[in-house]
Amino acid sequence: MLTFTLAAFADEADATIAGQVKALRAAGIRRLEIRGVDGTNISRLSIESAKRVKRQLDDAGISVWAIGSPSGKMDIRDPFGPHLEEFRHMLALAELFGAKRFRLFSFFGTQGAIEWEEEVLRRMNGFIEAARGSGVVLCHENEKGIYGDSAARCLRLHQALPALRAVFDFSNFIQVGQETSSAWAMLKEYVEYIHAKDAMPDGSVVPAGFGVGNIAEILADFAAMSAAKNTGGPVISLEPHLTVFDGLKDLEQDGDISHVGAFVYPDQPAAFAAAAAALKDVLKKIGGNAA
Repeated sequence: MLTFTLAAFADEADATIAGQVKALRAAGIRRLEIRGVDGTNISRLSIESAKRVKRQLDDAGISVWAIGSPSGKMDIRDPFGPHLEEFRHMLALAELFGAKRFRLFSFFGTQGAIEWEEEVLRRMNGFIEAARGSGVVLCHENEKGIYGDSAARCLRLHQALPALRAVFDFSNFIQVGQETSSAWAMLKEYVEYIHAKDAMPDGSVVPAGFGVGNIAEILADFAAMSAAKNTGGPVISLEPHLTVFDGLKDLEQDGDISHVGAFVYPDQPAAFAAAAAALKDVLKKIGGNAA
């Protein structure tokens, strides 16, 4: 049987850490990709507040898998220095929480243009150098609208920066017109973990397995790769995006989510629970289970 390790962005279930713990427990998930904390983005969380949150999570038996940072979610024309200092602060938070993965991006305002590649690489290398020796693995997510929003440009990033790993996001690829199976074939050797959310051809977000993300096939291949390399169980981080949640406008350029009518939920906890159930159904279909 294929065993997958699950984490989640529980701020999509509740803004508060107490509510996030409740949602994670209900879904049977014991790992958090930490992003929103009591209404505050992880980038603005103080060390003292982080210590309090760490105690809450420890008491609940929840570990922090990754820092769901906004690093690299800035215009390429804006000054990089203050942004890099913010990144260093989040590295300190990663150490405090015991997180060994750190999600980041490759800058808005590039329009995917090749002439921005040198500056994108310079800034991404700045992140890598700042993290050197920390034990934290930096993982680039293929967010729509950044330099690395297509598989080809993601590949250029990873080939140029071998220390940079990938977070593979199905719906983000779909929303920029990138077919996921071909993207996976290009990038799978660089993938550290996966963000589980699906989408329809028009970009509407749906639970895993209900869209055109080819999620089952790709997860099965991811598990086979992990087994062949003996790298431990493949990790999936649930990022539902099935309802508007606190902090969304800070995360998405348009600050909105489009849904198919059949997948509308009364509140955030219900949407989170539905997303978790759908992902587990996909895992069962490929002979897998969740840990």
